Amino acid sequence: MSTMQGPGIFLAQFLGENPPFNQLEAIGTWVAELGYRGVQIPTWDARVIDLDQAAESKGYCDDLRGKLSEQGLEVIELASYLQGQVIAMHPAYERLFQPFYPTGLNDQQRVEWASEELRKTIRASVNMGTTNISVLSGGLAWPYLYPWPQRSDGLIEEAFQELTQRWLPLLDYAHENGITLGYELHPGSDLYDGATFRQFLEYTTQHPAAGITYDPSHLLLQQLDYLEFISIFADRIRAFHVKDAEFNPTGLQGVYGGYQSWKERAGRFRSLGDGQVNFSRVFSLLTEHGYDGWAILEWECCVKSPEQGAQEGAPFIQRHLIDATAQAFDDFAKSETDQTMNREILGLE
Repeated sequence: MSTMQGPGIFLAQFLGENPPFNQLEAIGTWVAELGYRGVQIPTWDARVIDLDQAAESKGYCDDLRGKLSEQGLEVIELASYLQGQVIAMHPAYERLFQPFYPTGLNDQQRVEWASEELRKTIRASVNMGTTNISVLSGGLAWPYLYPWPQRSDGLIEEAFQELTQRWLPLLDYAHENGITLGYELHPGSDLYDGATFRQFLEYTTQHPAAGITYDPSHLLLQQLDYLEFISIFADRIRAFHVKDAEFNPTGLQGVYGGYQSWKERAGRFRSLGDGQVNFSRVFSLLTEHGYDGWAILEWECCVKSPEQGAQEGAPFIQRHLIDATAQAFDDFAKSETDQTMNREILGLE
């Protein structure tokens, strides 16, 4: 068994216009003082990284890493969720996702822009010395999640063929550079649960660069067995977002949420320890299956402030980290291997 690393923190939800949340070194000092040891950096936010420079200059990346190292922090990985979402976008979402991409682009131009951003992230990851990039897959078929009206024959297959066509060159490029793409299985994307990820693996011929950024909160809100999921996909899990959630259905609403605000939904994201995710089992199963990556806080609570969520998150993760044992509890009573003795014990001699 391997030992997980942490606590880490995803910076995206904490960035803002005011100090210390508007610049990498300043927010680095803040998270380090809270007890975090690593940061996951959003590549779309110029307050914490210049992606163009990171892609072209190892010196820039070495300087960024050095400044964080002085604060006791490591760069865990680069995350390109927004660029990944833009790779495949149903026209119904063009207006709402407009902040994710430059204005004036048609679908083909958006795909080209997002693909180049991801290629930059791959090169930047090489320069940064990291090995995984967390992404969203984007979604062409998502509006047809519920089969009413009845889906036309071949609709989902066509969507996955197109999704594969858009992602396969990036998966190849990542693999050539020793990088994996960790798809966070997320509603709004066509890869949102274990079945859709398995379908994607079939279309990409089990591509070795196709990984998972495991986030149990999204799986709990779908009422999916997020613990069995670990056992099924352990060999594909490349990153781990520690995010809590709760699902409390009522006589008025269930998994669809009744168009309510996040605070009023039956399924809500919560700060660590305030939801229903069984993190003791999650950390145990990941450790048993050999996950030696980072445990990374992602905060999206609908009740607590981000500052309180971050403050409580580091000790929560630290308490759950497991120093994996290298021996059995009863090794003190172990006998030396002796085939003759074993056969005698079994009555075979």
